[in-house]
Amino acid sequence: MDLQLGLDTFGDVTVGPDGTLLPHAQVVRDVVAQGRLADEVGVDAFGIGEHHRDDYAVSAPDVVLAGLATTTERILLGSAVTVLSSDDPVRVMERFATIDALSGGRAEVTLGRGSFTESFPLFGFDLADYEVLFSEKLDLFARLRVATAQGQPLTWEGSTRRPLVEAQVWPRPEQQPLRSWVAVGGSPESVVRAARYGLPLMLAIIGGEPARFAPYVDLYSRALDELGQPRLPVGVHSPGFVARTDAEARERLFPHFKVNRDRIGRERGWPPATRAQLDAEADHGALFVGSPETVARKIAATVQALGIDRFDLKYSHGPLPHDHLMECIELYGTQVAPMVRDLLA
Repeated sequence: MDLQLGLDTFGDVTVGPDGTLLPHAQVVRDVVAQGRLADEVGVDAFGIGEHHRDDYAVSAPDVVLAGLATTTERILLGSAVTVLSSDDPVRVMERFATIDALSGGRAEVTLGRGSFTESFPLFGFDLADYEVLFSEKLDLFARLRVATAQGQPLTWEGSTRRPLVEAQVWPRPEQQPLRSWVAVGGSPESVVRAARYGLPLMLAIIGGEPARFAPYVDLYSRALDELGQPRLPVGVHSPGFVARTDAEARERLFPHFKVNRDRIGRERGWPPATRAQLDAEADHGALFVGSPETVARKIAATVQALGIDRFDLKYSHGPLPHDHLMECIELYGTQVAPMVRDLLA
């Protein structure tokens, strides 16, 4: 497939012009505006993450994507990610099939465990069942995806829900099968599992040198061959931010990057984030921050090192203001993406 260049957001709660946090409702409307702009400037895909906590405004990305489906024309619309462990695979298929209908076949879903666990107690799941919930639900979704594409009923049984007997799902997606990815953070077992189900692989590279994930891409390719599966796309999701110059990008990003990282760090026992950490990740790690040329060169190098088909820049960072995010999106679509393709030509 041709290289696709996308953008992802988690709907982080941003600050307004007076420096105070915006209401969640306004942030959701701003995310819709960001998605529309991404469509207008030629970005290939727009993904929205799922969270259930007060520093993120989007708990139901599929609902926001449905709104975008009716106000965009060409961009792919997907989740980044859908927390399948605490969701129902049948409902996930129904919801994204509906987005697919609204958008004329532009829906995609990325299935993952998520990096937060708030959804487990919220929806009545036990964290002790973390592994079996994801394993069984991915199995059900993958089988349902194939059965739905073939127009066949599905019978399925597991330990985490009641069995399905000759079940069918409506509406059927306009695309067959529904465009679906599995998000992986670096587990070889998860890479092989994605290959086993014939699902494209989305690597979440959020720290360290991206090239170190080359063994996972190679493992995925070998697993597909051994399982008799065709070649399937591999994507990368990484954080970043674009401004007019390298200095401006880092200066704008750091205070909001620190707010976001320090809050999560307090929950997970990390030390406070420093500017030196940001600079190190920008210079040698998985933070794609800088001018359009700097970001384009780093993306092109990552594409070449890993042989990937898709790169998604996670452009939202804590309370980073909406106007800065809009400028980032415009620069990414109008300057970064064309530069990447020129560099790889």
